[in-house]
Amino acid sequence: MINLSLYLSKKVFNHSNEKTGIMVGIYLHIPFCKQACSYCDFHFSTNLNTKDALVKAIIKEIENRYNYLNNNKLGSIYFGGGTPSLLNKQEFEAIFEAINKHFTCDKAAEITMETNPDDISKENLKIWKQLGINRLSIGLQSFNDEELKWMNRAHNASQSVTSVLMAQDEGFDNITIDLIYGSKFQDLKTWESTLLQTVSLNTQHISSYNLTIENKTVLGIQNAKGKEPSINDDLSSKQFLMMSDMLQQNNFIHYEISNFGKPGFFAKHNSNYWLQKHYLGVGPSAHSFDGTSRQWNVRNNNLYIQALENSTSYFEKEELSVKDRFNEYVLTRFRTIWGCDVNEIRSLFGEEIEKHFLKMVTEKKNDLEENNRSYILTTQARLYADGIAADFFID
Repeated sequence: MINLSLYLSKKVFNHSNEKTGIMVGIYLHIPFCKQACSYCDFHFSTNLNTKDALVKAIIKEIENRYNYLNNNKLGSIYFGGGTPSLLNKQEFEAIFEAINKHFTCDKAAEITMETNPDDISKENLKIWKQLGINRLSIGLQSFNDEELKWMNRAHNASQSVTSVLMAQDEGFDNITIDLIYGSKFQDLKTWESTLLQTVSLNTQHISSYNLTIENKTVLGIQNAKGKEPSINDDLSSKQFLMMSDMLQQNNFIHYEISNFGKPGFFAKHNSNYWLQKHYLGVGPSAHSFDGTSRQWNVRNNNLYIQALENSTSYFEKEELSVKDRFNEYVLTRFRTIWGCDVNEIRSLFGEEIEKHFLKMVTEKKNDLEENNRSYILTTQARLYADGIAADFFID
């Protein structure tokens, strides 16, 4: 098991050094799926007829927004969705060509693609590797056939395992897998079994999310009708603590509430979000952040395509006040092992906000641990991270 304090003291991953390197990221939202998962609230469509037009619109947006990141090097490129593995080689090549034309990509850039087990084949893996994709995010979610069917996933439990093994055989050595806990199919015993099987796959990273019931999803509608149970929060909390303990015993660092990475394999792109680095979001529903403002694209494929074709507006924008930026800082940082740095707060937000923060630290001292003037949440407090962060907010 890794000594976290020693790990941080050696600055194996130091966010201050990362930021002075001015490394930025691009997120590309590919809004297509074969079928709708019962729990999913992300923007996607199962109608693939507009895929060609959507790719052309994405390329045009890249061309339009080449100066958003101020010519800083790309440290990460992330294809999310939806299911970006539904794009073919030619579509990927066209997008990469546009990125390389308008941005400078660091030689060691992390290039991630989300994929489902049912899209993984030796042929596709070879293509993805040739394209330069060097990190796979595989949406396993479960090793239980009944649960996967209930989720309306397109793969089975056997594919959950074989997809990872196949990717490893083809030379992918930076793989993260997604898991979901808190469903009616799980108790502590079955969740322990899931975690043991996960560890046995020997991936470099794991993202694991508590099931949430969103209103407009199939699961949300069924729950509202009384046909599906609500989430058992007490059980979910116990599963979270079990997961944190077991994965840390197996060489994973619990560096963000839902994310575990082995040393050297923290997600560079997702860390951009948690560490307030700048990133450009391309595609329908994608979000962007430049340090002082946020903007988000329209959440509709046809409207997005039409806007890019007609050179009309396709996003909304919000300028962030100092208080807004501080609130976002504590919300995201308290999710991580780096926590909230007092010196950084003073530098970014001023003396008065620093005083406010330290006052709240005194009030919340039982939920916090201090490490070289940075305050992080205890493992138990991570169960209530958003609520604790909200107590620090400035209205």
